[in-house]
Parts: sequence; C-alpha cells; structure tokens
Amino acid sequence: MKVTKAVLPVAGLGTRFLPASKAIPKEMVTVVDKPVIQYVVEEALAAGIHEIVLVTHSSKKAIEDHFDTNYELEAELERRGKDALLQVLRDTAPANLKVTAVRQGTALGLGHAIYCARPIVGNEPFAVMLPDVLVEESEGQSDLGLMTKRFEETGRAQIMVESVPYELVHQYGVVDLDGAQLQPGESRLMTQVVEKPPRNEAPSNQAIVGRYVLPARIFDLLADTRPGAGGEIQLTDAIAQLIGHEGADAYRLLARSYDCGSKIGYLEATLAYALRHPQLASEFRALLARYT
Repeated sequence: MKVTKAVLPVAGLGTRFLPASKAIPKEMVTVVDKPVIQYVVEEALAAGIHEIVLVTHSSKKAIEDHFDTNYELEAELERRGKDALLQVLRDTAPANLKVTAVRQGTALGLGHAIYCARPIVGNEPFAVMLPDVLVEESEGQSDLGLMTKRFEETGRAQIMVESVPYELVHQYGVVDLDGAQLQPGESRLMTQVVEKPPRNEAPSNQAIVGRYVLPARIFDLLADTRPGAGGEIQLTDAIAQLIGHEGADAYRLLARSYDCGSKIGYLEATLAYALRHPQLASEFRALLARYT
C-alpha cells in the first residue's frame, strides 16, 4: 500500500530551547529564512507525501497558521507588485498540500502522540517525522522517499538510523543488527530496539534519527503499550513488539541529520543550511571569514 500521510508530533513544550520557545513554538524557530517545520514538510512533499497530520497543542496555533493561506498578505504583495515574495509566501502552502491537526490533550510521550493521529490516518501505512530533526538531501535523493519505497516493496516498517558516538547512545533509541554494519542507503532487519540504553548495555551505536515509515498495525500495539522510559508511552516499545510480530528494518540515511531541538544542533544546522543557500551562501562565507 502506498504511503501518502505523515504524522508530525508538535505538541511538545520545547524546554531544551528555552527561552526562545517560551512564547513561540520551537518548530517555528527559523533556520536561515524558513521555520524548521517548513523544511520537514518540504521533505515530505519531496518524498511524494502530501497529507500532513499535526499532533498539536493549544499553544501551537502558529504552526497551523503558517501552512494556511493568508489572503490579506497575498493581496497586499500582489498590489505592490512583489511577485517574488508572493511566490515565496504561496510556496509555504502549495495547492497539493493538505494539513490536518489533532490535539494531544496530555503529554504522555511520543507513542501517545502518534496514537492520537489514528482517527485521521485510519488503516493506512504512514510516515512519522519528528519536526525538530532536519535530514539533508544527498545528491538530490530523498531518504524518506527511499524508505517509503522499501516499505511498499517489503511491507516492513522502515526506521531511519545513523551512527552516533557510544557516549551518546543513552540519548537515543538504539537498534540491534546482530553485529552487522549498515551502509548508507541500506536497509536490514532489526533483531531488537532499546530506548535510551546505558552505554554498557547498548546493542550498537546505530541510533534512531527521527524518521519512520510504519504500518497501521502500530496503532494496535501502541494501544497496549504501557508507560516505559520516563513514565511515557514510547514509540520504540511498540516498534520492539512489531519486530516480534512481522519484522522491521533499520534504514541508514545517506547524508546526515541535525537535531534542531538542541541549541548547538540548531546552530550547526543554521551554518550548514546557510552555506548551501542559493542567495546567501557567498555572503555568509565572507561573514564567517570575518569571525574566524
């Protein structure tokens, strides 16, 4: 079955990004000239996914507004002849993009947030995209697009991973590949997944990045998943059950990811994306030279 929907959990409080996230959603903080979440939605569109389900909170209305049409602003830009800016504005909400929002009333973990999307997703496979993680393209190839293709070929969940230093494994969900090493762009069956293991108990240093392609069966598993690490309902625990039922693949991304939920990860993403920006890259390199 074709993957056409992506669930973006955006209900979190963004405490790692205070004070910036006190009054605005952390997902609306800009990397160069776009909110982080816009990059994520563009990634979904590039993978052929046009239906976005936001699992949101009452304080996050700005995200829904960003992907809505602003008729007054469009009319004013058109009146002033600001055609380039008008196109930039329209590109945030292209005609083929459908955005739906559902509330997560209580913060009970990522697994619970995904389960909140069940009434909208229904009995279809779907992607999960953590909106504070940016995944760069590699030579024009979409990792998420490759993951959806592998899912459609095999029927198995695809979980994006990348290598991290062993001293950081306690911050991630970590997969067990029976000692195998994944090459970029390769998928392989997982034997186990563990949420935030201590270094001496980690089965590998292959950490889940923040992109998943999942079958609808995950909703039934989440419904029966008890609170785990941190007293929350963990998506990783439901995936561990899925491995036992029908298998799930780890997919190693081609390029790299940026954790924009942390301040240093956000700064790194800003540097990387500014150096590739079609209009600003040259001036930004000169600016960096002045400070280094």
